[in-house]
Amino acid sequence: MITSDAIIWNAPNDPHPAREASQRSYSAVAKGDLAEWLTVYAEDAVLEDPVGPSMFDAEGKGHHGHAGITAFWELAIAPIDTFEFTITDSFANPGSNTCANIGSIKTSFADGSHTTTDLIMVYVVNDDGRVASMKAFWEPDRTMASFVPA
Repeated sequence: MITSDAIIWNAPNDPHPAREASQRSYSAVAKGDLAEWLTVYAEDAVLEDPVGPSMFDAEGKGHHGHAGITAFWELAIAPIDTFEFTITDSFANPGSNTCANIGSIKTSFADGSHTTTDLIMVYVVNDDGRVASMKAFWEPDRTMASFVPA
């Protein structure tokens, strides 16, 4: 469920537990609400953003559980002033627990500089509708090449 004006959803939006979890995740990030964001994720969830080694995860093994996901928040989300999500497509087969969203995220800093990340985000939810796994496929070098100074 989208509860933020910072999310533009130009994709299929029929009810699906993984799609709804992804929307709750984007809304919490856009509001800067870590506590709300953690309610979207299962206690034993694994978050890979981006998949593979990166500046956020040197070993490329993902962030595990609420402690790891909170550490990721502090490193990658908290320093951002505003987020703008644009989702251009979403794939979620009925009866499945997985959703793949295609889109971009504009991240702006307090000084007005910003980057845009084009990505694919894959969400897998458990039986409670909480995210068990989230994998974001994007290339840090491409994001850094999009940097626009203040």
